Amino acid sequence: MTETSDAAGPTPDGGQRRELTARLAVPEMDCPSCAGKVDKSLGRVDGVVEAALQPTTGTARVTYDPDRTTEADIVRAIENAGYEVVGRGDESEDTDSGGMEIAPPSEIWTSSRAVKTWVGAVFVTLGLLFEFVLAGGNVAVASVLEYPLHVADVLFLVAVVTSGIPVVRSGYYSAKNLSLDIDLLMGTAIIAATGIGYFVEAATLAVLFSIAELLEEYAMDRARDSLRELMELSPDEATVRRDTGSSETPGADGEEVTVPADEVEVGETVIVRPGDKIPLDGTVVEGGSAVDESPITGESVPVDKGVGDEVYAGSINEDGYLEFETTAPASESTLSQIIEMVQGAQANKTEKEQFVDRFAGYYTPTVVVLAILTAALPPLFISGGATVGLAGFSHTFSGSWQTWFIRGLTLLVIACPCAFVISTPVSVVSGITSAAKNGVLIKGGNHLEAMGDVDAIAVDKTGTLTKGELAVTDVVALGGASEETVLRHAAALEQRSEHPIAEAILARADAAAVGDLPAIEAFESITGKGIRAAVGDETYYAGKPSLFEELGFDLSHAHLRTDGGAVAEVADEQCEREDCADIENGAVARFEDEGKTVILVGTEDELVGVIAIADEVRPGAERAVARLHDLGVAHVVMLTGDNEGTARAIAEQVGVDEYRAELLPDEKVDAVAELQAEYGDVAMVGDGINDAPALATADVGIAMGAAGTDTAIETADIALMGDDIGKLPYLYALSNKANGVIRQNIWSSLGVKALLALGVPLGLVSVALAVVVGDMGMSLGVTGNSMRLSRMEPDRFFDG
Repeated sequence: MTETSDAAGPTPDGGQRRELTARLAVPEMDCPSCAGKVDKSLGRVDGVVEAALQPTTGTARVTYDPDRTTEADIVRAIENAGYEVVGRGDESEDTDSGGMEIAPPSEIWTSSRAVKTWVGAVFVTLGLLFEFVLAGGNVAVASVLEYPLHVADVLFLVAVVTSGIPVVRSGYYSAKNLSLDIDLLMGTAIIAATGIGYFVEAATLAVLFSIAELLEEYAMDRARDSLRELMELSPDEATVRRDTGSSETPGADGEEVTVPADEVEVGETVIVRPGDKIPLDGTVVEGGSAVDESPITGESVPVDKGVGDEVYAGSINEDGYLEFETTAPASESTLSQIIEMVQGAQANKTEKEQFVDRFAGYYTPTVVVLAILTAALPPLFISGGATVGLAGFSHTFSGSWQTWFIRGLTLLVIACPCAFVISTPVSVVSGITSAAKNGVLIKGGNHLEAMGDVDAIAVDKTGTLTKGELAVTDVVALGGASEETVLRHAAALEQRSEHPIAEAILARADAAAVGDLPAIEAFESITGKGIRAAVGDETYYAGKPSLFEELGFDLSHAHLRTDGGAVAEVADEQCEREDCADIENGAVARFEDEGKTVILVGTEDELVGVIAIADEVRPGAERAVARLHDLGVAHVVMLTGDNEGTARAIAEQVGVDEYRAELLPDEKVDAVAELQAEYGDVAMVGDGINDAPALATADVGIAMGAAGTDTAIETADIALMGDDIGKLPYLYALSNKANGVIRQNIWSSLGVKALLALGVPLGLVSVALAVVVGDMGMSLGVTGNSMRLSRMEPDRFFDG
């Protein structure tokens, strides 16, 4: 248990009201009905502000007012709902270590309930032997109210007591919390059957239901294992270089000490040797090594790291020595954010899960009423027996009270909605944790579901389909200027810009050793078009061709001049037209046709030069688009702020269905809205920062390369932690399959229960069959079907 303190606003008397948050592990709370029972019990505690219950992780996060209640009261309320709280710690107001984020593994098969179940199973087996095989030895040994008890009856009663008491106890807590769930139904059925002398049915029901509960706990514990694997990726300890006071030289010459990772502060130096896991996020300050970042990005190929490179908690140092300076505490590392969001993802319910919850609210009461009517009405209207014929078939219905009571009992078992209630959350947890282990962070079951239903995917060009690593490829001087002059003026303007194009121009200017850059004043960014600033007494511009067309240049007018068959690099002749840009023949169009971005440099009256910048297409972009088509995505659309020529060249290279060029950020939003109107549900893939408005507009927003980028992780619905566009087909396939698995689980569980319900009045379904197939069998079936999602690998959907 961990408590964290939060300010909660003023009290009526003007003081500051405090709120504490208790995080508790409740392993036995493994289904929505369990959580509902706990929620009702907590709701009766004065001072509880909010309760977030997560049955798929077996945890409860309860916010409360410490002036009105205590952590002990909260634990008592949970235990009054019938569930044990484990892993409790000491109260603390100022800690925030993360607390119990998932229930610890349970010793299911050796627990006290399991032992009672096995004992009950032995007595049921012995009772059945005396009842049906050793009938001669089944003698009366006692009587109760003149009702004789035989050996088999006594054995069955012992089985009811040993295996049935935990069920009846849970049913009592359900009744106490006004929760019509499986525990109340089964507890009622066991008591009723025992009370009227149906010992075989009562004992069989108690043992089989207890076995079913143990199997469901085991299945849920297995589902939680995937979350535990995530939490175990980051080591608990770190080797830190600290000044311990024993050395006369502090700082870098400090001693190496091993401390808990939670105690390492930002700015400390952490040492990682070959084969060790990196415990926190940081920046390398010494050494070099290949680092396996697959736990974060899903990329199996190690990444070379040197001084200045970022490293992430949970990644593995392969073969070199590294020292890095921490940039975030353990609780705020990229891996911690991934774990936190995966754990919280189940709170965002899918539409199917919401439907199931609503349906279960009607289903259980309806079937309970039918069970009561089945047990009570037929004996009143059928005297001796009644035969009904239909389509050549006939069936004789008995009027026996015993027969119809057992059938009503059987319907009570079928009334349990567990199988289809857990069908969706288990699928969501399995799918989301599988994605997280492969470098894809899905922030909610609703986003997992929505991604599988998209009709079109819009993809940003720069940094998504292309590497986003721009480089200057061509510099064309105009009007007698030199290449150095063009670069000097362009670099002077771009030195205050943070755009990737600015970085490319500054890098080229540095490589060309253009010297000191002129001072600029009145710098201004012209959104989506370029920049301008004063250089001396003249205002210079650098930007897209459209910016200079707005300034009055006619870029469509060009001179047909060549130099030995090649286009002249410097154009210095002027024609009679005053708006002549004097650009060599087709230079702008030629660069754009080659897929390059064109930047013009000049003043309001004269162009100084043309700079062409190229961005390399990602190696897997073409294959990713092709695989999306193969998987059923009918429309893949590229959105870019780049020029028409560059957009067309990239679009043809990667194989998208259409492209939209020269879009400003707000125009990308409009483009996404238009795609939604035209095709339906749309997913948008971008960098998570510049494309944030478009990501928010899309039905699903997907950020590329989110590792180490808090903004991208926070703003997007789904984050591809690495820069691998190849994860996009995997994401779509996983989401699509998850939707299919959820549908299979829901309709198969409902279908089986419907068939069993139809068979009950005909006497075709026994209590044992209802438990084994309708409850235990279907719960295990939907859990096993859901776990198939955890075995999906990205390569299967990219290379296949």
